[in-house]
Amino acid sequence: MRNKQYSIVIILVLMFGISSFAQQAGGAAMYSNKNIIENVANSKDHTTFVTAVKAIGLVETLQGDGPFTVFAPTNAAFDKLPKGTIETLLKPENKKKLQTILAYHVVAGRMSSADIEEAIKTGNGKTVIKTINEGTIIAWMNGKDIFLSDENGNKAKITIEDVNQSSGVIHVVDAVLLPKK
Repeated sequence: MRNKQYSIVIILVLMFGISSFAQQAGGAAMYSNKNIIENVANSKDHTTFVTAVKAIGLVETLQGDGPFTVFAPTNAAFDKLPKGTIETLLKPENKKKLQTILAYHVVAGRMSSADIEEAIKTGNGKTVIKTINEGTIIAWMNGKDIFLSDENGNKAKITIEDVNQSSGVIHVVDAVLLPKK
């Protein structure tokens, strides 16, 4: 009987492929065969991020081939910003500023948490990560946790690592990173 159960599991894996098994982020399944936008749009914890990405027209880029590494702030991360900040940034006249902030959370190429940790070790405890808008983020570790510092000294913790996508990887962060003012 046990061999029959194993056989059924193997057949299902072969039929549906490994990519049909999903990681979880924001209470939503994240499938490695879908792109960043297709996945993050389903996360109830990333509605503010998705709204902002749509407002600046970054959807098409993140749906592309990539690969990209995205440090995706949660709704709670955006809520830490001063009251009214999000509403102000979503106004058409602030589109460029919002683009700068969101692009600061995107890195060209796929960087797994293991890649970041290795770069931190190689860099004697920290590494500089270049964003797609030529900003810099400093990555460092505290115990087993990876932290990111922005150009203003604010820090964010990676709370969910390595959510793989067809167009890259998402790392969920607990704070919004801001480029130099």
